[in-house]
Amino acid sequence: MPITTQLTRILGIKHPIVQGGMTHVGRAELASAVSNAGALGIITALTQPTPEDLRKEIRRMRDMTDNPFGVNLTLLPAIKPPPYKEYAQVICEEKVPVVETAGNNPKEYIAMFKEAGLKTIHKCVTIRHAISSQKMGIDVLSIDGFECAGHPGEDDVSSMILLARAAESLTTPYIASGGFGNARGLVSALALGAQGINMGTRFMCTKEAPIHDHIKEAIVQADERSTALLYRPFRNTARVFKNEVAIKVNQIEKNKDVKFEDIRDLVSGKRGRQSYITGDKDYGVWSAGQVIGLINDIPTCEELVTRIATDAERIIKQDLAKLIT
Repeated sequence: MPITTQLTRILGIKHPIVQGGMTHVGRAELASAVSNAGALGIITALTQPTPEDLRKEIRRMRDMTDNPFGVNLTLLPAIKPPPYKEYAQVICEEKVPVVETAGNNPKEYIAMFKEAGLKTIHKCVTIRHAISSQKMGIDVLSIDGFECAGHPGEDDVSSMILLARAAESLTTPYIASGGFGNARGLVSALALGAQGINMGTRFMCTKEAPIHDHIKEAIVQADERSTALLYRPFRNTARVFKNEVAIKVNQIEKNKDVKFEDIRDLVSGKRGRQSYITGDKDYGVWSAGQVIGLINDIPTCEELVTRIATDAERIIKQDLAKLIT
């Protein structure tokens, strides 16, 4: 019998596992494979160049799976922001089953999604933000620890502490994000009050992930020390794979007078995307979490999800049950 939680019931999925929304990686090829495996696959909206391209990707996704799936819409400050409202409108019009938001306050968009009857997930890196977010009527919160890939916030609090605090402070169901990639992680998250786990880096290293095999092999060969934190001087910290570019950026950032213009070319999104396409792991910066140290193979999504679910059930029923005398 699969592990059943509030997450599986709310989202209508078989296993309490969610695929993270990843720039340039969250495409229909990967997301449909995750959904077909019984977890929740997520398309990344801003990976698509226009709202109409997102509409096409959602429809392509529906051709590839009959199971629930989601779309991630990350709201970030920018000199020239993307047309967020137009992306949100497409998500509503296409009746996507689940939408995950992250970044800035999503209140305006959550209202749109709720009115359209969509299930909502919002990602938070602090308990205070999670408490504010649950007042919006969000269905599930995603609590992101310091170990995560991408933006972990500025408080540097690990998943172990954040999840335990969430159990004390939240009434909305929450999932664990940041540092999760195997059955032991799922069981520990459940013990800490979470209703499931979110995995990004782990799903990057699957057969269906639309990135070069050399990047996947670099993940397998790496360990838990193989990430770097960029943009700390600008209070916009991001965790990425520790490659030649990341090391160079860190060196530049040691200058007390550093400006973003000093590193802009090195960290451009175009360079990071090229790494995924060409397999040159050192050409640009690309996201990776500390869970990279727990990744030792490149399975299919079906193999990965089934393994995690099966092993987690065994740990709960057999290994932990032995402790009760």
